[in-house]
Amino acid sequence: MVNREQNELLTRTGPGTPMGELLRRYWIPALLAEELPEPDCPPVRVKLLSERLVAFRDSKGKVGLIDEFCAHRGVSLWFARNEAAGLRCPYHGWKYDVNGQCVDVPSEPVESGYCQKIKLKSYPCVERGGAIWSYMGPPEFQPPLPEFEWALVPDSHRYVSKRLQECNYLQAMEGGIDSSHVSFLHSGELHTDPLHKGTKGAQYQEDTRPKFEIAESPGGLLIGARRNADAGHYYWRITQWIMPWYTMIPPYGANALNGHAWIPIDDENCWTWSMSHYPTQPLTEDELNAMKNGEGMYVELIPGTYRPVANKNNDYLIDRAKQKSGRYFSGVKGIGMQDASLQESMGPIQERSRENLVSTDNAIIMARHRLMKAARALQKGVQPPALDPATHHVRSASIVLPSTVAFNEAAKDVLKAQAGVSHTSAYSV
Repeated sequence: MVNREQNELLTRTGPGTPMGELLRRYWIPALLAEELPEPDCPPVRVKLLSERLVAFRDSKGKVGLIDEFCAHRGVSLWFARNEAAGLRCPYHGWKYDVNGQCVDVPSEPVESGYCQKIKLKSYPCVERGGAIWSYMGPPEFQPPLPEFEWALVPDSHRYVSKRLQECNYLQAMEGGIDSSHVSFLHSGELHTDPLHKGTKGAQYQEDTRPKFEIAESPGGLLIGARRNADAGHYYWRITQWIMPWYTMIPPYGANALNGHAWIPIDDENCWTWSMSHYPTQPLTEDELNAMKNGEGMYVELIPGTYRPVANKNNDYLIDRAKQKSGRYFSGVKGIGMQDASLQESMGPIQERSRENLVSTDNAIIMARHRLMKAARALQKGVQPPALDPATHHVRSASIVLPSTVAFNEAAKDVLKAQAGVSHTSAYSV
């Protein structure tokens, strides 16, 4: 449990807030590359950490992320014309390049140099792994680019999507850290979902009393959830939490590796990013189709948007008959929306001072403490953890081990992300 002051520290991410300043020190997946499909395509509204921005791809294909509002009279540049290497405001023709520099004020004499005095806020952008990444912190502290395995494999090995989630990033991310809910909330899906069914791991999830072993790692937390397996053995689901907002989800058998990122839009909404990949092989056509159709951790989206078809306005299309039968434990279809529906039900920002936490919540407690510690340390000039790309060179794992074997030692090799090396081992299930 955290008190109200601590909850404010953890959940408020706007400019000038301690947590907001911490999160700005990391490269942020700002939008999908597919949102800017070609040079001079229409600009896109982007809201991150409560800042209203607009992204565009100029005539040379370079991406800009700048203040949404024209410096002249405050018109939204979402209405702008993307032409000739810049965004031109349709109101009076002021034009900006990808760095936010005003390059034309048609009403003023060229020789006046007036436009050179005008510059909008802008943030650097880099394309990698199907995402457009941006850094919103002080330029002098810009870290190296992230090196998550999913972002470095060939395009054919990877699928990346995002969806709107109408709640604070923290309660969404804590759902990803919490491995104990799988045995309940997702119990109706594990034996039927095309991306999970037929694996021993799905069978072992029927043990509803996992025991947790958690250790701090250089980048965040290593979370081992132990369940009973065959005689004399334990089934371990090993989750990686990487600061500040990433989780790596244990795979089922030889299926793809999966992960999430929860990116604050503002304090009451976030983008839930979902990433699947194989280190050494392409995703199959069946896998890609399942992901695009909202199977596994993915959700069905309203065409032309990143908003789920099932959402709070239609009660997530809950089916009480299937809830009663056990087909969907909560009555909501799909792993992704089963998570999101309950996390959104906590309210825009969960009131954590009323919680009653138990032993299976220890990873959540440790993650909160680590975030608060880092935010407070940054105020004293201490640089944040997990900026070194080496902290990203990790994987999650699902393994069965003899009950006498420590999971962190036996899984040491399979938890390393190594180029060209499969994520499976003799222990994988």
